[in-house]
Amino acid sequence: MRSVVQRVTQASVTVEGEVVGRIGAGLLVLFGVGRGDTEADLNWMVDKIAGLRLFEDGEGKMNRSVQDVGGEILMVSQFTLYGDCRKGKRPSFATAAPPETAGELFQQAVAKMRGYGLHVETGVFQAEMQVALVNDGPVTLLIDSEKNF
Repeated sequence: MRSVVQRVTQASVTVEGEVVGRIGAGLLVLFGVGRGDTEADLNWMVDKIAGLRLFEDGEGKMNRSVQDVGGEILMVSQFTLYGDCRKGKRPSFATAAPPETAGELFQQAVAKMRGYGLHVETGVFQAEMQVALVNDGPVTLLIDSEKNF
């Protein structure tokens, strides 16, 4: 499982000209599911994201989590995080999970994130989406449940 996590002052996702998800200050999470990902990967990823200390404390250090600051989360499913560009000019998505599996695990991740008491908005699974954000910092992290990076 892979995620790109960005600290934002605001973010939104639009499908067919309609805003389907919008948040204020918090985290934009681009969330990818790989072949072979399990519930253990999901639990690790959601726990990691919910607890990441990406927000500044009174001393200006990143010591507070999205939970600590009452932030929001916009989660967008993103199979292209599994794009392999090592050969040729067209990315291969062979290691991305099939849509049925990815959709189910994505919905479970959203539910688990909401279980932390966080306000979570989402995009529309498998839709063509436009994501807008104002990155705060900028702070952007890559997270992989296999700990490849």
